Amino acid sequence: MPLLFNVRHLERKPLFLEGELPAAELELDGIDELIHVHQPLRYGLEVERHERSILVHGRLELRLECECVRCLRAFGQTLDLADWTCLLPLEGDDKVLVSNDCVDLTPYLREDILLAFPRHPLCESECHGLPTAPRNSAKPPSGASQNEGISSAWAELNKLKL
Repeated sequence: MPLLFNVRHLERKPLFLEGELPAAELELDGIDELIHVHQPLRYGLEVERHERSILVHGRLELRLECECVRCLRAFGQTLDLADWTCLLPLEGDDKVLVSNDCVDLTPYLREDILLAFPRHPLCESECHGLPTAPRNSAKPPSGASQNEGISSAWAELNKLKL
């Protein structure tokens, strides 16, 4: 169920919204192959009516399950938007969609969460990446050419008799 509030309830006093929004409502799956969201978004918001707009501000917290871009190890990271603010105009070209006196905050939450996603998730700032395999430093036997043991596409083509 999306995060909705009734505009008529704002006529007398501000609203306080607190709770959790299921991860499926945010539709964040498939956005980034290294970041997954399985836990709900926790929110604590205050909604106030101003003359021709609605001001929403508060805190958003979301647990992300990430893969490190360097070593591909899974790790968790909390996305914390402590001072999240959104101004929703009620008039003009950019006015918010009001349906049955209700406004859906979910698209605005989703947009700001996507903007706060880590661009290159790292398990730790000092991550050195995947361990590298040691290179074979064996020398070819004396008298053998460097390219004798190595097969290449050109060598195979040279064997063709056309």
